[in-house]
Amino acid sequence: MPSSLVRFCLFMFFLLASKKAVLGGITMPAIFSDHMVLQCNMETPVWGWAEPGETVTVSIDQQSKQARANADGKWMVRLEPMASGASTTLTIRGTNEVVIRDVVVGEVWLGSGQSNMAMTVKASNNFGQEQSVADLPMIRMFKEESAASNEEQQIGKGKWLVCTPDSVGGFSATLFFFGREIHKSLKAPVGLINSSVGGTPIESWIAADVQRHSKSLQAFFEEQSPAANAPPTESETKKYEQDLAKWAEAAKKARAENQKLPRKPTDPKEVRNRKGNVGGLFNGKIAPLIPYTMRGALWYQGEANSFPAKAPFYEHQLPLLIQDWRSRWGYDFPFAWAQLPNFEGEGRDWPTIREAMLKSLSIPKTGMGINIDIGDKKDIHPKNKQEVGRRLSLWALGTVYGQPVAATSGPLPLEQKIRGNEVVISFQHANGGLVASDGTVKGFLIAGENMEWKSASARIDGDTVIVSSSEVMNPIAVRYAWENFPDCNLYNGAGLPASPFRTDKSNK
Repeated sequence: MPSSLVRFCLFMFFLLASKKAVLGGITMPAIFSDHMVLQCNMETPVWGWAEPGETVTVSIDQQSKQARANADGKWMVRLEPMASGASTTLTIRGTNEVVIRDVVVGEVWLGSGQSNMAMTVKASNNFGQEQSVADLPMIRMFKEESAASNEEQQIGKGKWLVCTPDSVGGFSATLFFFGREIHKSLKAPVGLINSSVGGTPIESWIAADVQRHSKSLQAFFEEQSPAANAPPTESETKKYEQDLAKWAEAAKKARAENQKLPRKPTDPKEVRNRKGNVGGLFNGKIAPLIPYTMRGALWYQGEANSFPAKAPFYEHQLPLLIQDWRSRWGYDFPFAWAQLPNFEGEGRDWPTIREAMLKSLSIPKTGMGINIDIGDKKDIHPKNKQEVGRRLSLWALGTVYGQPVAATSGPLPLEQKIRGNEVVISFQHANGGLVASDGTVKGFLIAGENMEWKSASARIDGDTVIVSSSEVMNPIAVRYAWENFPDCNLYNGAGLPASPFRTDKSNK
């Protein structure tokens, strides 16, 4: 038999086998598995696949719902809202039975983005101490392990883990420290869904068709090099093979001398596959989660879009991601993000990304954790994820849950007024009055019509900051903390830092 025919027969065998695996009995998305957390006090879809026409019964506690699989084998029921509570069992019956054990009902949050969302508790500050107090069985995390894809996926890949001293090290740190605050305040179970990949741009997390139809992003796709998503070139592949051969020799020598192995070179093909093309990570790592009910979502990303050619488009991309995800889930769930912290970032434009995040607060039910004081000059992965999570939790507790908190945000600029040779900036979220952390306000620049920026003197007057300079007699605009790694110190009475901002639109 010709080899090509053999390959075709094998392909058809595996294709039919995979279909039988899906349609030969009840199949569920990966997120429906032992130790899962269902969202409390909201209608909860449960879905999967069975033989077309098969009747499926879903039972949990006192509820029992039925659905019939459609022609494609898909079925869905919607459970009525449930109060938060401890362990129970979810049972799905058809021609076979799926029993999901140790299910709890509580607060569910999705966390997505790139490496600073993926960064683990083990890699953060004080891991030993955090591990010793991590016996928290009512906090669980599901890590979406599926890869980028050219087509929307349905099943997904991953499992729920109960928080223990042994498991917490692998949890997303930002998500965990956020969830721990929610759990502590609400006394409810918390489910955290981690779908993040290091080094990835926002355009991989938004459905491709939505981006391609966005008028605001037409220039983005025209300006981005087609080579960005192309397979590795012949020279890249050859260089990788040469580097790999050199590494193999060095590794062999290191093993013989009982030394630490050198770092293995990265396969450029694997890098492209991991990062995905436009929409690739949405297809592989977000689509399988829809429409799993959740209270809200958190986003920590932007570093990969901070290159000057990309940064100006972020103010269109972040709102598009929020609006498209909400549309696909079918409700306007709360959505917050971690504003990029201070980082030297040579060759990057972090202020423009931070500004895009600030502007995106105009979208209803959104929030932002301001982190301009907890970054690391040389490390793009700052270790103080405890504070990142806490600041996001203040927003959630205060605005989503209506809990009493000192503040839900750091100071945000409200309006600018020109008063002679001074510019008066008013702020919202002053919460107890604006303060400078070490007495004298730092970080302000001021400019006149010529848009030449001069260092400014600034003084606090209640909820306003008055900015001036002897070098600028007729000011028209100010900037605050408008650098990758600024020297700034404006806070509110609750100890949260003010967001970087500018009142001009100049590129100078």
